[in-house]
Amino acid sequence: MAAATSKKKTKSAARPAPHKKAESRPAAKEKDHHKAAHSPAKAAPPPAPPAKGAAVARPVPPGKAAVPPRPLPAPARPVVPGKPGADGRPARPPKKGGRKSPLSQRRGPNGELFTPGDLLLPTGPQGPDEIQYLLRGAVAAEHAAGPQGVSEIITKKGTPDAEGDRGELTRFSEGLGERFEKGAIEPLLPIRAAARRNFQGVVERAKHRRREIGAFLRGLDLGRTETSHMDSHGEASLQSLMEWAARLENLAEADEPDQADYAQFHRGLDQLENTTEALIVDVELTLRRLRDRARA
Repeated sequence: MAAATSKKKTKSAARPAPHKKAESRPAAKEKDHHKAAHSPAKAAPPPAPPAKGAAVARPVPPGKAAVPPRPLPAPARPVVPGKPGADGRPARPPKKGGRKSPLSQRRGPNGELFTPGDLLLPTGPQGPDEIQYLLRGAVAAEHAAGPQGVSEIITKKGTPDAEGDRGELTRFSEGLGERFEKGAIEPLLPIRAAARRNFQGVVERAKHRRREIGAFLRGLDLGRTETSHMDSHGEASLQSLMEWAARLENLAEADEPDQADYAQFHRGLDQLENTTEALIVDVELTLRRLRDRARA
């Protein structure tokens, strides 16, 4: 019995006492403290940009006094037309856009304004050669204008007996109309008298040919000819004809050279007349094709 009791005591003495659980809160606090010590600090937000128009303060170097910012200039006041500006002078009125065409400012030999048709043929047709070219253009125009051409010749002549020429001019116009409608359209260069072999002879011949071309163009104008209705070949011929007319006008207004071969000048004018006559025939043929298409 005693032995059993001692045995129980021995077992209970040998059993170790239970250990208490370690508290985890101080360790967690140390962990948070360690994390905060090694984590980077949050960056501060960037400064807001300065407002538009506000003065920006610049860093002042050491040893220098700060300079106050300059005030912004006051906005300029709008200038009212008719009232003096900032300098005390009256404001200029606004300029009107656009320039007048030099053709609208051209005048006749006595300073009179040109009437319709005078830019192409000033003072109207003078002589049988210019009458022929004007009626050739009138009967070949997109809208045949033979009677209008006759009336313009009589009106421009301005003499009491001019009306008596209407019958003859009408018959001449009808003959040119038949040539255009049904006949062979061939060159009709006028027969020239012998020109003087000097500078004045060259100028007179250039002026005469320029007026003949202008008479033909005026006839086309009487018939309201639209170049956009022509084919490309005829339109190019008409453009070249107008360019040659401009060159002849420049030649007629040129100064006399110190030395020149006037025989060579006249040979050049012979070739120019043939070239421009061929261009006139091209325009006539083009307008005949245009009229045939309109009738078909």
